[in-house]
Amino acid sequence: MNNPIIPIFYACDDNFLKFTVVSIRSIIDNASKDYKYRFYILHSGISEDNKAIAYELADGDNEIIFTDVADYLYTIADKLPIRDYYSKTTYYRLFIAEMFPEYDKAIYIDSDTVVLGDMSELYGTDIGDNYLGACHEQAMIQVDEFGTYAESVVGVSRYNFFNAGVLLINCDQFRLHFVLDKFVRYLHEYNFVVTQDEDYLNLICKDHIYWLDGRWNTEVFGEIGYDIGEAKVIHYIMTSKPWHYADCRYGEFFWDYAKRTGVYGEIAEVLRAYTDEQKERDRISAERLLQLAIEETNREDNFQRRMNEVKRAQDRVAILKKIEEYEREGRFDEDVEDDPPSRELLPDEIEYVRKTATERLKTKFAYMIARRFVYNLIDDKKLIIKEIKGLEHFRNLDSGAVITCNHFNAFDSFAIQLAYEAANQQGRTFYRVIREGNYTSFPGFYGFLMRNCNTLPLSSNHQTLRKFNKAMTQILSEGHFVLVYPEQSMWWNYRKPKPLKNGAYLFAAKNNVPVLPCFITMQDSDIIGEDGFPIQEYTINISEPIYPAEGVSYRVNMNNMMEKNSEVWKNIYEAVYEIPLAYTTEKAQ
Repeated sequence: MNNPIIPIFYACDDNFLKFTVVSIRSIIDNASKDYKYRFYILHSGISEDNKAIAYELADGDNEIIFTDVADYLYTIADKLPIRDYYSKTTYYRLFIAEMFPEYDKAIYIDSDTVVLGDMSELYGTDIGDNYLGACHEQAMIQVDEFGTYAESVVGVSRYNFFNAGVLLINCDQFRLHFVLDKFVRYLHEYNFVVTQDEDYLNLICKDHIYWLDGRWNTEVFGEIGYDIGEAKVIHYIMTSKPWHYADCRYGEFFWDYAKRTGVYGEIAEVLRAYTDEQKERDRISAERLLQLAIEETNREDNFQRRMNEVKRAQDRVAILKKIEEYEREGRFDEDVEDDPPSRELLPDEIEYVRKTATERLKTKFAYMIARRFVYNLIDDKKLIIKEIKGLEHFRNLDSGAVITCNHFNAFDSFAIQLAYEAANQQGRTFYRVIREGNYTSFPGFYGFLMRNCNTLPLSSNHQTLRKFNKAMTQILSEGHFVLVYPEQSMWWNYRKPKPLKNGAYLFAAKNNVPVLPCFITMQDSDIIGEDGFPIQEYTINISEPIYPAEGVSYRVNMNNMMEKNSEVWKNIYEAVYEIPLAYTTEKAQ
């Protein structure tokens, strides 16, 4: 029986091949014998003598293949800009999926690495429909200037920027989503010069990354957060090269494997011959790279501004700028978009639960057209529900409940409605609390839905508010569900949980029912909306219900439930986005 093959790709030139040989040696020495390993070395000109040295690593379980990319580059030359980027070996990793259609996934690894773990473990990682698996780029996280560059120029959070030196590539998804075509297009449009191909890849693959354990790409940079003995891959990034510096951190691992190759003497000579002048050039190069990041960040025509000002709807750009302003000022409970003019809802204008036959008919009709509207949104990819997690928490509720959710889109209540329907809570109705003006003043089709889809409008009129509170008690006591937005405000496509208000928890505590915390996370889809921004793919995260405690006052329960809800949302946010929850204002709690 033939062992399955794992394809592993390198890209290098004649000068760097000797370091590739050391990296391959380290993989072979730590690899599971249950697999065969096919090492591809992508190049555009390597001497036969150097190839012969690499071929010495081949045996019955390990195959070495040199692939000259020149012919492939010729076939796409008309698509490439007149720039030298595509001749750089680091860009060859972008060609793997198209050049090797026989593979549904592949490993790419830089040559300045040694591998201490079993690469079959990495290859066997299920990354779902993500474009690739990768580790966080520590330079962006640990150096503020690089992090600011990532966010303001590339448009990717410093905490969600990956290092492209070790990649588990989902070749199927690369082909399906035309990653190479996007790269070629972006080469024409944008000139990323700090981490170059890594910048382009991060932009293209944003929100489609499976985050590998950092041990699979332990960069020799800053703090690593674990014992070096736990590392699966050591990556000698930037100027941290053990063949240039005898005191290079973790260099002993490199030399251990180098001694097991036919290139040890050649590499030792490189170290011996590396001059103080060359080391000074390294120091200056590192300083220049940092300065380049600062300069690119400060450029008035940088990528993020061009995307905002040229390609995106001005009203959405203005909203995003307003959100930034409100976050800095701590104005979390204020809407950033203009609501329609509002008027007071009087008590004789509404019956929250004792509806007439005509009103019930209107509700039935409203739900019929709302459902059709929602499914049209889904069919047209204007509303994308990627996944509902924790649906069992909804299904298992045996009492009425206050449902809480973050508020970032006019359609997000439809997402919770779909979760309610998926939970199959037959005989129990889903209500939603809305603002007074949305009920009294919203015009047209949406106004009709606001008034007739089991909505519970708040009111500035005290008598109407008393009717509202009585209705809430009746609805919850009868085992129904009420959606309340505890953040109070809606901020378009805002991913962070905002500080919570206590209204939802007051309803739950006074009526002795649980809170069901829902938090919707999102990622960019490949579909660009009419506003020039990517349509978001939503994942509805439903957590365990939070129950009021017995024997304490409703105020204590209100505060406790609110604090627990806040913690739940924070944990989901940090787990999904792998970003610490932090605001730009010190006023936020």
